Amino acid sequence: MDKIFVSLASYVDPVLLFTLAQAYAKADNPERLVFGVVDQHPQSRNDIIRRFKFQKQIRYVHIDPVQSRGVSWARSLVFSLYQNETYLLQIDSHTYFEQGWDSVLIEQFHSLDGLSSKPILSTYPYAFEFEGTQPVIKSTPSKETVLALRPKAEEALKDDDPVLHFRAEHLMTREMVPGFHLAGGFIFTWGRFVDEVPYDPRLYFHGEEQNLAIRAFTRGWDIFHPPHIPLYHLYKLPDNAYDAHHWHEKWDSQRDYRWYELKDLARQRMADLLYHGKPLGAFGLGSERSLQDFAEFSGIDYGKRSISRSRFPV
Repeated sequence: MDKIFVSLASYVDPVLLFTLAQAYAKADNPERLVFGVVDQHPQSRNDIIRRFKFQKQIRYVHIDPVQSRGVSWARSLVFSLYQNETYLLQIDSHTYFEQGWDSVLIEQFHSLDGLSSKPILSTYPYAFEFEGTQPVIKSTPSKETVLALRPKAEEALKDDDPVLHFRAEHLMTREMVPGFHLAGGFIFTWGRFVDEVPYDPRLYFHGEEQNLAIRAFTRGWDIFHPPHIPLYHLYKLPDNAYDAHHWHEKWDSQRDYRWYELKDLARQRMADLLYHGKPLGAFGLGSERSLQDFAEFSGIDYGKRSISRSRFPV
C-alpha cells in the first residue's frame, strides 16, 4: 500500500499528541501513515509517543525550543525524515480530522491525473476549537464554494520587501480551483516534493508559504484548492501573546539572537529570490517556469512590484 509521509513541526504545542492520535484514528487505512515529527518542546515526549500502538510509524526528533530558529527551519528538519513515501501531507501540530480523511485526499488528488503530473492540494482549512477537552468544528464548511488563497486587499509589494499576507476567499464553485499560493498547514502532494522543493531553513515565518509556492510553480508543480477539506485547524487569536509563538519573550530572551534578526534575514532572503535574481541553489527558483510566467498566471508581478487582482485565476 502506498504510504503517506505526514510532516509535523511542533512548537511548544500541547495539542501535538492529540493531532497524532486523531490522524491515526480517523484514517481509513492507518497502516499507510508514516509520521515525521520535530517536537520543539521543553521536555521530550518520546516516552509518551513510544506508548502509542503505532509508535513504529513515528519518526520523532526532540529539540529544545530555545535552540529553534523558526518554522521553516523546523520543517526543513522534518523533511530530512522523509524516506521515499508515495505521498506527502504537511499539517500543523494542532489539526483535527474527519473520518476517512486519507481516502478523501487521495481520491481528490488523483482526480487531477489528466490535468497535472505534479499537483498540490492546499488551502487554509476551516477552524475547530476545544470546548473543555472536546474538539468542536466552529466554521461549517460551505457546500457551495471553494476556499481560494488571495493576497489581502490592503497588500502591496514594497520596494525592499516582497513578503505578502494572504487570506482565504470563497469562490462560487465546487470544482478544483487553480491556485498560486499554498498553506503551510495543509499540503497534500507527491512525496517527491520533499526532494524537488526543499524548505529553505533560512526563512522565518511570514513568507514561508509564498516562497514555497513560487519555487514549486517554477519547478512545474501546480497548486489546486480542493472542494473538500477533510481536516480542521486550531487558529490562534490575532494580537494575543502565546508562549507557543517562537518570538515569545519567554523563549526569545534566552537566545543569543533575537527573533527580529531572523525576520530581517528572512526578508532579505525573499528579496534575493524574487527581486534580485540571486542564485540560491536548491532554495532558488526552478527552470521549468519563470517569474514572468508566474506574473501572467497569478497577477503578482515581482519585477514591476504590482498586483493585478483582475488577473487572479478562477
